[in-house]
Parts: sequence; C-alpha cells; structure tokens
Amino acid sequence: MTTAATNDVLRAVRIGLRMSQDDLAKALRAAGEELGEPNEASKRLVQRWESGTSRAPRPVYARALEHVTGRPVEALGFSLPVPRARVHPDSAGGHDMDLGPEGIQAATATQPPPDGTNYSGVWLSRYEFFSSSRGETFEAEHYVVLLQHGTRLTGQSLPGASSNPDSPLTLDLTIDRSVVTGSWVEQTAADGYYQGARYHGAIQMLVEPTGRRMAGKWVGFGKDFDVNTGPWELRLIDTSTSKAALQEYSRPPQ
Repeated sequence: MTTAATNDVLRAVRIGLRMSQDDLAKALRAAGEELGEPNEASKRLVQRWESGTSRAPRPVYARALEHVTGRPVEALGFSLPVPRARVHPDSAGGHDMDLGPEGIQAATATQPPPDGTNYSGVWLSRYEFFSSSRGETFEAEHYVVLLQHGTRLTGQSLPGASSNPDSPLTLDLTIDRSVVTGSWVEQTAADGYYQGARYHGAIQMLVEPTGRRMAGKWVGFGKDFDVNTGPWELRLIDTSTSKAALQEYSRPPQ
C-alpha cells in the first residue's frame, strides 16, 4: 500500500497566512462568492489536501486558492498533471520512460533525518543582491516560518514581515545532514521598484553545529539574461509556530 505524500507547501502557506484549516475553508468560500463561482470548501477538504488524500483541487477550488493565497496553484504543492516524457527506442537500446507525478514522487522520496533534529520555527531570512540598474548592493530580510516533514523544509514569509513592502518569499528545501539545498521564489510588490516581477532560483546552505543558523549562497536570473549569485542566511528566532508567535513576527524585521 502506498502512503500519500503530505502537502507541506500548502500547510506552510496556510500557517504563514495565520489561518487555521477552518479559516482557510471560510476564506475559500468567500473567494468563490467574490469570483462568482460558489464552492463548498470545508475544513475536511483542506485536511484532505494537506494530508495528500486529495492530491489536486478541482478548477473552482484552484481559482479560489489562487485568490486567497495570491500564488499560482502550481506553487501550492499539489501533484498537478504534467506532460509525460518519453524516451524513444534507438540503436543504443533505449526504452520508453514515463515521468508522471507518481514516478517523480517515488524517485524523490526521502527518509526522516537520522538524528531527529527538527528545524521548524520562525527564522530571520537575510540575503544580499546587486542591482545593476542602481549600481549598488542591497539587503533583503523576511521573517519566515519553516515547517519540517522528514528531510523536507518548506518556508513561507509571514504577512507584512518583509523589509521590502509586500514581497512574499517561499522556500522549498531538502536537508541532508548539515547541507540544505532547494529553491526560492519571491514576488515583488506591484508598486515597488521591480514592479511586481517574480524572481526564483536555487539555494544551498550549510547548517551550523548549533542548528540555529544556516548560511550559504543563492543563484538566480537577472533582467539582462544573466545569472547572479549572493550570500543568504537563515537565523532561528523562535522554535514555536503557534498563532501567537506568528502574530508577533508578522512585521518588518528591525
């Protein structure tokens, strides 16, 4: 029997929005009314999504999720249908190979960390980037809630918790002993300097022996078709992910 893969990304986004499962269901129903597409979202449905029992939302729910979270449904951790890659037979003896969602999940399945370390909590994210248009190096900070499931870490910046207004950050990471590797996505403010541009890239960091700091480098594309890099670190601020803790850090870092 195959165990369903939990949707930790959706859970991280929900907690980052300081919503309970019931709160999210209510927000989805309200979004449906606003969009002219009433739905019957319930706490039980949200539970099924997060547990992996239901692996993809129906279109009416997908549109409501995008409206509530401000993120495309593809970035909410669902196993959405993807094109199948096929390797055609050739003289070297190639074989057909399907790369659907189930095959990808099986290939990337991970085991819990052997030492039992848990990195869930509120972290201060800080990275530096060089702005070619302004000729200066800038620093960006976010309070991010990290949630751990096995060797996977999913991160979501808290509402209003960015040094740049309205600039949500999402992290999708895997930890292997002291090495953290994954991807990042940041949506800049529509009325900010970068006019709502969406940036994304890769990240790799090393965890310090104390387990309270991760430091490394990010890599990502620039507007001039170049690839940039710079330092990135995460510092543990609070091991709690309670509503009170998330409320406390839903503000710009000092």
